[in-house]
Amino acid sequence: MKAIRGATTVGKDTAEEIKKSVEELLLTIKRRNGLNDENIVCIMFSNTSDIKSYYPAKAAREAGFFSCALYSSLEPEICGALPKCIRVMIFAEIESSPKHVYLKGAADLRKDLSKKLNIAIDGPAGSGKSTISKILASRFDILYLDTGAMYRACALACVRENIDCKDEAGVDKIIGGINISVKYENGSQKTLLNGEDVSDKIRTPEISMLASSVSAHGSVRKKMVELQREIAKQNSCVLDGRDIGTNVLPDAEFKFFLTASPEIRAERRMKENREKGIEQPFDSVLKEIILRDEQDRNRKIAPLLKAADANEVDTGDMTVGEVVDCIVRHIQGGI
Repeated sequence: MKAIRGATTVGKDTAEEIKKSVEELLLTIKRRNGLNDENIVCIMFSNTSDIKSYYPAKAAREAGFFSCALYSSLEPEICGALPKCIRVMIFAEIESSPKHVYLKGAADLRKDLSKKLNIAIDGPAGSGKSTISKILASRFDILYLDTGAMYRACALACVRENIDCKDEAGVDKIIGGINISVKYENGSQKTLLNGEDVSDKIRTPEISMLASSVSAHGSVRKKMVELQREIAKQNSCVLDGRDIGTNVLPDAEFKFFLTASPEIRAERRMKENREKGIEQPFDSVLKEIILRDEQDRNRKIAPLLKAADANEVDTGDMTVGEVVDCIVRHIQGGI
């Protein structure tokens, strides 16, 4: 069972206005979430104390919501509260992620839902970018764009064409014929190389290192950045990488730079690889991390760099939950 939240406001405290606003809110939530009479279990309303003319629950009955339990409650008077506001929580038997709805004046309560939201997460390998970004995307119910996967796919294409990823001329020759795209299934990104789903094939230590080399070439970065910007232009999303805040989305409203010591990041990478059935000695992983840092920081085009207006978060002594909460607090304070 999932809880779907929503809210709206009324211009006047009249029965007619309340009925109209409640019906609009419920039907919008129903449509966006694919609800029907069978999967709606309960609808709970609350309204501010300046609404007295009609019960929202009664308005819901009159709007045709007969098959579920309905409940209305009155909110206490709170100084500075949004006036003439009706809130709702619908409990429904659905598998998909809830799509919350905030209409009219209530849209200001959740600007992350009512306006396009781009979040840039940068940092070196193993700093927790992907893990944190995926959780943030889920928390805000927006897309997660794994930009690193796109460069990994380019590296895989070079391997298949027997092209050295450090050979800029060789890479330039084939990059125009490479079709990299992404699609989303059940909230997860699938990375496609010339129409083939290569999401699993690009997650090896070899491809990881080659991705750093291939991403240093101007032709590759130009192609990938154009695609990333187009996706971010059309959607609210979280992007993670090494130059998101400085190059890909320099105007992103929220920027974060995650960091941790090379040793801690090597331990994390070892754990990730072990879960994928890849065993490597710690010294080998640490060496790869340090080499990757050096490559990323010293490449001529869009190097790993903290944006001047990014918030730095040292994740070394923090749990994943603590990092997420820290970032969420900052974002919520700014929207």
